[in-house]
Amino acid sequence: MQEAFTLAMAIWDALATGQIFGLPRTMRNPALYTIIAVLILPSALVLMLAFRKVRLLDRHLEPTAMFFIYMAIAAIIFVEVIRRFVFNVQVAWSTTLPPYLFLLLTWIGCAYNVKLRSHLSFGEVRAMMPPSGKLAMSFLDAILWYVIAVIVVVATLRLTASSAANFQMLQGTDNVMRWWFYICVPISWVILYARVLENLFRDIRDYRAGREFGQTNDLARE
Repeated sequence: MQEAFTLAMAIWDALATGQIFGLPRTMRNPALYTIIAVLILPSALVLMLAFRKVRLLDRHLEPTAMFFIYMAIAAIIFVEVIRRFVFNVQVAWSTTLPPYLFLLLTWIGCAYNVKLRSHLSFGEVRAMMPPSGKLAMSFLDAILWYVIAVIVVVATLRLTASSAANFQMLQGTDNVMRWWFYICVPISWVILYARVLENLFRDIRDYRAGREFGQTNDLARE
């Protein structure tokens, strides 16, 4: 734990002073897993409480983000295909920006599917389980998502730090940094895990009340 605290202070000092060149090497320390494992749960809980307080945010965050990202991808591809084959001109970043936008679309969409319970969960098998078995599966879901979230967040934060330290630009641009897109992946995973906790707490309440639980969210049927 002392090593994790030392690493956290080193990362904080590097960010506070702007000395990010040695940050990728610092973040190779395995203690980063401990730091992220400690931070993900309270971060997701805070976000979950924010969703409860602001219902507009709860209902529209992911769909709105997905809509605008998808429309941006479609518009770029549509316009640049016409420009390339009709006018024989093309913006340099038109082939490099859409994949990064799709990266964001993927993980925000993943968080939304978790919210709706429309992700792969072997629902037919769970439907045959007694309530105690369903609740056990909900806890198993939360644990597995937690482990995966820690791994993904650590990996993408290391990638983000490396990209920022090397001033990697989006190909075809002069002032758009790649790490701006990379950092959105761990943020999306915090949102995703907040949705996991929402489902878990809802299942616990329904189990105690004797109600049916673990079904697809009503939004998924709209």
